[in-house]
Amino acid sequence: MTQEQNLKNEEVVEEQQTEETVETIFAETDDSEVVVESGTEKELEEAKTKIAELEGQLETSENRYLRLQADFDNFRRRSRQEIEASEKYRAQNLITDILPAIDNFERALSMTVENEQTKSLQQGIEMVYNNLLDALKKEGVEPIEAVGQEFNPHLHQAVMQVEDANFGSNVVVEEFQKGYVLKDRVIRPSMVKVNQ
Repeated sequence: MTQEQNLKNEEVVEEQQTEETVETIFAETDDSEVVVESGTEKELEEAKTKIAELEGQLETSENRYLRLQADFDNFRRRSRQEIEASEKYRAQNLITDILPAIDNFERALSMTVENEQTKSLQQGIEMVYNNLLDALKKEGVEPIEAVGQEFNPHLHQAVMQVEDANFGSNVVVEEFQKGYVLKDRVIRPSMVKVNQ
């Protein structure tokens, strides 16, 4: 073999080695890319799982926040209504305690008097009675109309029934005790006799 052939053979061998090296490098690169890609896919899946978990936690937190907000709004509304009702009916206990005194005044005024001294005493009682009624009216207390009205179980308490041709059926014939309403609330129903 000549030197020229030797050089050509060496060049061919070197070329083959270079090609093999390049193929090895590309093969290693492809493998490493596969390794890198599979690592990236794993990280991507972990990230997606984490995102889904965090989104679930966020949704749970938002729901909890909305429920708390609704509870707070309901609490505020109930508190406001209670305050308004308390203000509206603040005098109810006092009025309920005064009503028996009003009843006694009415009994005293219904008595017939014969002498001047008793008449002047009755006039004094009537003045006090009228002052009490005025004070109750300023607070929103009104007497319940009963005699001649149709019986209403929300306003009247029937204690007797009677058959009277002068009145229609289910009409109040007589009032035994006056009933009162505070604004829109019945604080004492009228005790009445009702026609059948």
